Amino acid sequence: MAIVEPIRDKKLIEKIEDSLKKTKPRDYVLFCMGVNSGLRISDILNLDVADVKDKNYLSLKEKKTGKNKIFPLNQKLKNILDFYTKNRALDEPLFLTKYKNRMDRITAYRIINNACKEINLDINIGTHTLRKTFGYHFYKKYKDVAMLQKILNHSTPRITMTYIGINDEEIWNCCEKFIL
Repeated sequence: MAIVEPIRDKKLIEKIEDSLKKTKPRDYVLFCMGVNSGLRISDILNLDVADVKDKNYLSLKEKKTGKNKIFPLNQKLKNILDFYTKNRALDEPLFLTKYKNRMDRITAYRIINNACKEINLDINIGTHTLRKTFGYHFYKKYKDVAMLQKILNHSTPRITMTYIGINDEEIWNCCEKFIL
């Protein structure tokens, strides 16, 4: 089984968002939730409309760890979710299939995989790509591995660094440019 990778290029993230926004609003919201929250797909798919409608933060119990998590929603997510949940019943799942069932991770995988194929993104893709993309870009912006470790609920900084895919090429480029 191949290890999935983050989407490292912000322009490719924007291309995916633009494509999904025009054709599949539900899939656009799913993608944006993943890359802007760092939540696991199992936690995203477990959300109901009431969990996000008119909220400034998410409060949930992580499915994998059983730990309670409170996560602030950034302005982009608040705007997207306000529009997406307008006129929706509070007790319905946030992500519904065409048969009005709660979306499962296989369907989420297909959505993410197809969106990446559509823009010819040639990396190992999976549902965890969204979480890793969040982690990668959070680290690139803030350079705070301890904070990211806490957000992702990892036990060590080393796990976090490996997880977000800081690869040999990036290390090489940084080392080449580092001069005292």
